[in-house]
Amino acid sequence: MSIRPFFSSSAKVWDDITWVYGIEEAGYSGWEIVSDGNYQLTNPACFSKIEEIVASTRLGITVHAPYGDLNLATLNDPIWRESIRQICSCIEYASSLTDRVTVHPGYLSPLGKLMPQKVWDLQKEALRQIGKCAHEHSVLACLENMIGVKEFLCRLPEELIGMTEGIEGIGMTFDFGHANTMGKVADFLADVKKASHIHIHDNNGMSDEHLALGEGIISWSIVGKRIAREYQGVVVIEGKSIDEAKKSLAVYRRYFV
Repeated sequence: MSIRPFFSSSAKVWDDITWVYGIEEAGYSGWEIVSDGNYQLTNPACFSKIEEIVASTRLGITVHAPYGDLNLATLNDPIWRESIRQICSCIEYASSLTDRVTVHPGYLSPLGKLMPQKVWDLQKEALRQIGKCAHEHSVLACLENMIGVKEFLCRLPEELIGMTEGIEGIGMTFDFGHANTMGKVADFLADVKKASHIHIHDNNGMSDEHLALGEGIISWSIVGKRIAREYQGVVVIEGKSIDEAKKSLAVYRRYFV
């Protein structure tokens, strides 16, 4: 299996679903559904519309689990349990569409900063529970590396790998746009064989801008060739619009070969 380009846009989660047809028309192999807004998989009406449009295209599917207002590492026990419940519920619905679901790690709350080891332990236990659910539904729940904001967990490759290692049902999503905000693109590339899923988008190294490929400072000639050589599976290009999707796909086709 070679690498396949999918497109995802969290900027469009409230848009009418017909925009998705533009993904296939632009030349993409698949769509990564951001399970929020009009695309919340656990909402029966939303799920029905998604099933209908998927059936009317040839698009492959991956899923990004919800993350707004959730925290898999919070010390607030009811919120921690609800965060796990929502991720697991998403996985259950996603399992009829895909075998890959990306999950965001938690973050340090003001209280969590006083007990950082407890926060990391809670994140690990949350992954054990999510991994059990994922395994039972033949899904790999892929924990994603985060942007250069000090409160986020799993910003570095060693943190991401260490957090996920040895947990059944858990893999890793390497996000190279996020890695660039940490100055760690080369470090993630060095471990790219360990990735279960990949996200790409561009930025200027200071914030998570989600620019089209080629509009930031990431060297896609280096990144693309290394990924193409050492990784097989889906590469999700993230952007804000179909116009951006087309620009990014042109860069992808130049270097991810």
